[in-house]
Amino acid sequence: MAKIGIMGGTFDPIHNGHLLLGRQAYEEYGLKEIWFMPSGTPPHKKDHEVTAVEDRLAMVCLAVQDFSYFICSDFEIQRQGNTYTAETLRLLRKKNPEHDFYFIVGADSLYQMENWYHPGEVMEQAVLLVADRVYEQAHCPIEEQIAFLKKHYDADIRLLHCKEVDIASAKLRERKAKGKNLTSYVPKAVEEYIEAHGLYQEEAKGWLP
Repeated sequence: MAKIGIMGGTFDPIHNGHLLLGRQAYEEYGLKEIWFMPSGTPPHKKDHEVTAVEDRLAMVCLAVQDFSYFICSDFEIQRQGNTYTAETLRLLRKKNPEHDFYFIVGADSLYQMENWYHPGEVMEQAVLLVADRVYEQAHCPIEEQIAFLKKHYDADIRLLHCKEVDIASAKLRERKAKGKNLTSYVPKAVEEYIEAHGLYQEEAKGWLP
């Protein structure tokens, strides 16, 4: 069985923090590949206009092109309507029974997971690899949250010992809307794509509060 990591998300835009997390998962847990999988219609992103899926996929493909073990996947994009992780993992397992899946998430997702669509199914269908990072809204240490979820669900949850990276896609959208460059935060090819396609540059689109 090949061990495949799944990095899901809106990736609006993808940034160096995503790539570092993927590389850590690959190295720490001996994964064969990391599939970066932009969401089609994310049900939880209602607070701002999400960039066109074609642009988000293109940026992901550019970001991962120099890594032999990173794969740009349009699996979620091909689905209609809202895309939920539980359904994605179920469909992935059905299509790829020869793989074991490792779902890579941030600490924020771990604390919010019980609010997800069918959280038990998410934890049954993949090993969770969780970035060991500070989450300001945490109500308990991350080890306690892992223990709680393991007790109440059929869950295999493991920590990713990744360097703390203070990058958020929302902050990058704001930065670009203010006319600042993203050189230190995204791969060069991604920054060039953002510039060439005029992404995140119009205040009227709602990128600025």
